[in-house]
Amino acid sequence: MDADVVRAVNDLTARWAREFPQGNTVASGLGLWPLLAILATAADEPGRAELAAAAGVDASAGSQQALELVQAIDGSDDLHAALGVWVSEQLKLAESFDTVMPAPLVGALTGNASVDKPKLDAWAAEHTDNLIREMPIQVTPDLMLVLASALSLKTTWAAPFKEMVRRFYDGPWSGGSWRWLERVDGDLDAVRRYEHPGAAWLTVVTVPGDADVDVLLGIGQPQVPQADVLAALIETAAQPTDGVPGSQLISQGEPGSDVAPGATVGETTAPRPDLKLSLPSFNVEAEHDLLELSELFGLGAVTTDPGAHGHFSAISPTPLAVGQAKQKVLARFFATGFEAAAVTAVGLMRTAMPTNQARRLEVTLDRPFGFVAVLRESRLPIVAGWVETPTEPGD
Repeated sequence: MDADVVRAVNDLTARWAREFPQGNTVASGLGLWPLLAILATAADEPGRAELAAAAGVDASAGSQQALELVQAIDGSDDLHAALGVWVSEQLKLAESFDTVMPAPLVGALTGNASVDKPKLDAWAAEHTDNLIREMPIQVTPDLMLVLASALSLKTTWAAPFKEMVRRFYDGPWSGGSWRWLERVDGDLDAVRRYEHPGAAWLTVVTVPGDADVDVLLGIGQPQVPQADVLAALIETAAQPTDGVPGSQLISQGEPGSDVAPGATVGETTAPRPDLKLSLPSFNVEAEHDLLELSELFGLGAVTTDPGAHGHFSAISPTPLAVGQAKQKVLARFFATGFEAAAVTAVGLMRTAMPTNQARRLEVTLDRPFGFVAVLRESRLPIVAGWVETPTEPGD
């Protein structure tokens, strides 16, 4: 897999993570990145440059890199991906369409929501193993093209957790009972402590799946903002052997002492040191309107009124603009494994065609104004004055 593309996806994800709302949420930069890369290749300036910068690609290569990334992902044991394009029956395609839109043409849009929406939803369900059953886009008569990606991940833990119920009597979760997961194994170095600018100390735990996926869990010091912890975790994911490993942390303090955020030295009757990991099981779902962060994703220019020529002349001579961009995503962490899915969709909309109309000059004197009377030929002023307020009330 292209290292530059991986870095670009990581960068996009980290920037997005800094904008996450407080509380439970989940998003997939990987689901969005191929769409931005394809749109960068298809867009006219200035949208082309904005999209390329947001995706971190050379616009001329974005479509091909997006296709190669999705193909590489789909070769994974646990992770699968798909791209799809639906085009309106009313849309005339440019000759360059096939070169800028590498995703397979899945079907046609009729403009009838009762016909089109079930087809889009069925594709989302098929390519997420039924984890997501709805395409996050609204079908309208002006919807000319839908570009979508789907991701699905299902992995089983190499070592399962024990499941129990735990009640908290203090701390931020006090007063609640939660479904809780615990396991003990001998891999101390699955834990690492990082020092990160802006996030101070960060503890990262790698939970390996039984095939080709790991899940990283990160916890920072209590005073560090959520945005900084998430961004640091994404950055450290690219540096799996950096930081201080657990095999060193365990010797840095006496039993009962903290050696990293969320990490304390304890005692065991086992014949050798081991690692006990405990956390709540979780099921997080979210839907994102990507246009709320249009500047972050390079969608600022291509969402504006494109005028007579549109933003995507390489797709169609019909004036088109991005009118919708959304993502539905979920993640579940449970005793025996982890699963996640994301469907991301961008809708290109037809914009109003300009019409030729006679011009009109409109002048309105609705505030104080002056006046002058002159002789026509000599332009000699006769009287001049100023109207501060109207003098004749209406009946």
